[in-house]
Amino acid sequence: MPHGIVVGIDGSTEGLAAAHWAAQEAQRRGTGLGVVHVRHPRPAPYVPMDGTEGDWAERLLGEAVRSVRSAHPGLRITGRLVCDATVAGLLKAAADADLLVLGSRGLGPLGGFLTGSVSQRVVGRSPRPVVLVRAGRSTADEHLPATDGVAPEETPQTPYRQVVLGLQTDRPCDELIEFAFDAARRRGTGLSVVHAFRTALRPAPVPSVPLVAAAPEAPAPVPWPQAQALADQERTVAAVLRPWREKYPAVPVTETVTEGRAAVVLVRAAQDAGLLVVGRRGLDHRVGVFTGPVTHAVLHHVGCPVAVVPHV
Repeated sequence: MPHGIVVGIDGSTEGLAAAHWAAQEAQRRGTGLGVVHVRHPRPAPYVPMDGTEGDWAERLLGEAVRSVRSAHPGLRITGRLVCDATVAGLLKAAADADLLVLGSRGLGPLGGFLTGSVSQRVVGRSPRPVVLVRAGRSTADEHLPATDGVAPEETPQTPYRQVVLGLQTDRPCDELIEFAFDAARRRGTGLSVVHAFRTALRPAPVPSVPLVAAAPEAPAPVPWPQAQALADQERTVAAVLRPWREKYPAVPVTETVTEGRAAVVLVRAAQDAGLLVVGRRGLDHRVGVFTGPVTHAVLHHVGCPVAVVPHV
């Protein structure tokens, strides 16, 4: 499919939200949008009585395309119906695309977002970046709140929310970093780079009991090993980002390096973000689907769109 962006729809509200997000992204990139519905060769569990399964699939696809076209006039949009296993069909449809966009359901009964098995398998196997969009997301959600009460889609000058990048420094990935910088550039917004690390500190020695009462002590400083580890990590992050700052001088960048669990730190950092960008290391597909614990966690706990970029 000769489009820069492909979105998979299935008739759900999250699929339609993904289609509109994908259309907005296609406009930012100046490319076309392919809207794909994959119909499994096996009969569907529900088909309206007033038509065949093929008729129902065509109608579902047509309604999605019309909805996107009405909201994004002038955008080159093509609808495509594919008969295949769902995951395989989506991956084939997006084989020549720059980006694949899918919907992800809303909050589940335990407070986490429900990422369906199809979305998880596509994320784990796609050689292309995949963006998951939550049900209920709209164009307005990508922007900061309008101070005068006017909806952001009616005020193009309303700034975009920042892009957040979850960065690992043990094996930095050019594809991942470039995706995040480019996303921030196209939105005219800032990029927040977040790196979390863990240190293994030895137990502090037990102080001897003084013979005389001492004056109250000042708050204890950060243990030297932890402070040294923080400084080392900050220097590493700065070195990794230096060439990208030079390549994208117009993108304001903030760097946050903190000790802690990466998943917890990223979920917190993405609370007010417009897009979170994380990586997935490429693995042999024969070992099954694997997204990594951090990516798996953010897919279930971050409300903004999440871009998963595969890398070596």
